[in-house]
Amino acid sequence: MDNKTLNFKTSDKVFSPKSIDKGTMEMISKVEFNSEDKVLDLGCGYGFVGIYASKIAGVEKVVMVDVQDKAIELAQQNIEINNITNATLIQSDGFKNMFETGFTIILSNPPYHVDFAVPKNFIEKGFNRLTVGGKMYMVTKRKEWYKKKFISIFGGVKIWEVDGYYIFMGIKNSMKYASK
Repeated sequence: MDNKTLNFKTSDKVFSPKSIDKGTMEMISKVEFNSEDKVLDLGCGYGFVGIYASKIAGVEKVVMVDVQDKAIELAQQNIEINNITNATLIQSDGFKNMFETGFTIILSNPPYHVDFAVPKNFIEKGFNRLTVGGKMYMVTKRKEWYKKKFISIFGGVKIWEVDGYYIFMGIKNSMKYASK
């Protein structure tokens, strides 16, 4: 991480309130950000990933999305606390109320302790929101289902395993559209 300081308000009503989740940190350590990137923080929680991309990585545009009222409230406060000017915050259940496209990077630490409905939607719909050459990163503690899903949608996947976490990266190599 850069020597810039980020500050966050959190709550026990959102994911990982006491510190940044280790899986999330491992995921962003694998990303090569460029200033021209357009980044989607999908399931942003209180906003760490999007704010990091904006402030530390210096990307051109960041869109942050979450379904929870409390997450949106905290992310908005954290955008203001960290003086972020190039981020858009949208309350949406995945892509239902989020219509932007042209992302070069999509980052997500989806809920993976329940069923696969949310990550399935994120991967399938996320593919269609990426530019050709755009990358989707996702971190989970499960491997096989995600590996198969990334391969079925992206045609391949790169996987890193770090301390019980799996970081997946799919690259959109063509204009094909995901099924469903």
